[in-house]
Amino acid sequence: MKHLKAINKYFWKYRWRFLFGILFVILSNYFKILSPQLTGFVIDEVQLELVQKNAPDHFPARAANVAEKQSRYDISVQELIHTYNHGDLSFGQKIVWTGIVLLTLAILSGFFLFLMRQTIIVMSRYIEYDQKNEVFNHYLKLDSNFYKTHSTGDLMNRIAEDVSRVRMYTGPALMYFINLAITIGFSVFFMYKTSKMLTLYVLAPLPLLAIIIYWVNTIINKKSERIQSLLSDLTTNAQESYSGIRVIKSFVQEKAMFAFFNKNSEEYKDNAIGLAKLEAVYFPTMALLIGLSTLMTIMIGGIYAIKGNDPSITIGTIAEFVMYVNMLTFPVSAIGWTASMIQRAAASQKRLNEFLYTDTAIPNPEQALKPSMEGAIAFNHVNFVYPNTGIHALKDFDLHIRKGEKIAIIGHTGSGKTTIAQLLLRMYDPTGGNVEIDGTDVRRIDLQTLRKQVSYVPQDVFLFSDSISSNISFGLDGEPDMAKVQLAARHASVEKEIAGFHEQYNTMIGERGVTLSGGQKQRISIARALIKDPHVVVFDDCLSAVDARTEKEILGNLNRYLKDKTAIIITHRIFTLFDFDQIIVMEEGKMVERGTHSELLAQNGYYAYLYEQQLSERSDAPDDN
Repeated sequence: MKHLKAINKYFWKYRWRFLFGILFVILSNYFKILSPQLTGFVIDEVQLELVQKNAPDHFPARAANVAEKQSRYDISVQELIHTYNHGDLSFGQKIVWTGIVLLTLAILSGFFLFLMRQTIIVMSRYIEYDQKNEVFNHYLKLDSNFYKTHSTGDLMNRIAEDVSRVRMYTGPALMYFINLAITIGFSVFFMYKTSKMLTLYVLAPLPLLAIIIYWVNTIINKKSERIQSLLSDLTTNAQESYSGIRVIKSFVQEKAMFAFFNKNSEEYKDNAIGLAKLEAVYFPTMALLIGLSTLMTIMIGGIYAIKGNDPSITIGTIAEFVMYVNMLTFPVSAIGWTASMIQRAAASQKRLNEFLYTDTAIPNPEQALKPSMEGAIAFNHVNFVYPNTGIHALKDFDLHIRKGEKIAIIGHTGSGKTTIAQLLLRMYDPTGGNVEIDGTDVRRIDLQTLRKQVSYVPQDVFLFSDSISSNISFGLDGEPDMAKVQLAARHASVEKEIAGFHEQYNTMIGERGVTLSGGQKQRISIARALIKDPHVVVFDDCLSAVDARTEKEILGNLNRYLKDKTAIIITHRIFTLFDFDQIIVMEEGKMVERGTHSELLAQNGYYAYLYEQQLSERSDAPDDN
């Protein structure tokens, strides 16, 4: 239960709905609790009428017993009986008017029951909305390393399934619990007021019921946590299969993936069925105990009424108590259901809290600076070790880039090239040294300010399931300017191909850009970076999927576009058409060579080797013409 304290802030936010909901629960039960008393009154009236006709000698004594019992009714019922007794009403008219009153009470009780659901259940929907927003917003704040160590399926399951289970606590479970408390409170109060001894007999099975509820719910809680964990694994398995369906089909692994999913699904099914079996025994057991209360009411009440051991117990009292027990049947039987929902909600909220209480490793500085960047960049003896793998990606990396310079960073896979871009964007913080822009440590700059003023084209291109224009204008605030969108597409050399699509810039490109080729996705990603018109641009191996002719066209456009901008181009190929101010050669996290194209060739080192190898590959390639 301690985990559910995290949602108390929502109860305070919607306190008026909550308080009115409690008021409506009280009113609904108040009007409902009057019905057994009126029913007992009518039965006693019928009995008195029969006694008066068939045994007039017993009439005064029985009339006194009934009058004493009526004095224990609620004040509203007493006023109604007083009106009947002092009015000019026949016996038949009393019965008719009592029936009309009972119908009115049922309507009033139902009306307030409706209002109760409209306040508490609607409140739970608002809380669900707020909580999903809170979870999603927190997900967005978490750092890149968090997403490397947690699966997408598990994240999706927590924001969907777990939040829904918590809503069952804030809505139905809470509503039934309040209804249960008030129903039991009203019923026990009037039962005890009428007959203490009969009340004790009727409520005797309840302590046993409480013990069973406590024992079973401990088991339910453990099983619920296990089921939620298995559901996360199942969701992750399905999500990865959907995302990688082309790989699965190309390697003909449909059968293997189905077997893997079926294994996870079977384990989830077995645990879910185990919980269902437990509940299948649990709920009928409670119904049995409640049925015993009804039998004890009729048997013991009947004995007392026949033998006259307790003058306050009449046939009307027995009927009244039976109605009280029936009124308690659903609330008491719902104890287990409510407790089960609360236990499941606690297990789900515990899973949500695990992430909500997880702080990002890349916090925004408290007194963040929001400078207008010019583009001078400095890596001062930077070291970096990836926290999840322990890989030492950068070792004493020292690089100073003046405003407007064009830098190429070359090296094979795993040499630390991408890490440089991620440290500049502060996806990670260096474990040693620091990164500066215009002389300011990036850890002192507001994260949104930093990332808005640096355009980044990642190596792993990601496009959203939206139109081409929306993907290109993704980094802009407000409605996209089509003139800017088209200009960015022109600079990225993808304008002609977009013009050939049936709906052009309004073309929907499918999930992760599945309807486009690899080269088209890369160029749209480049256009998305260029449309921001920043002072600093970082390209991370973003031309790997384009042909030589398109590469030449893009580089020509970039030469003009990047004229006054600071640009870092990370690549494994050498671009001779691009006049770089510096070329950095990386090897195992270290800078092994640096200089211009001609200077590096003169050194006859690793760069010269790469250049000769690239020339050899081009000479061996077939002529495009």
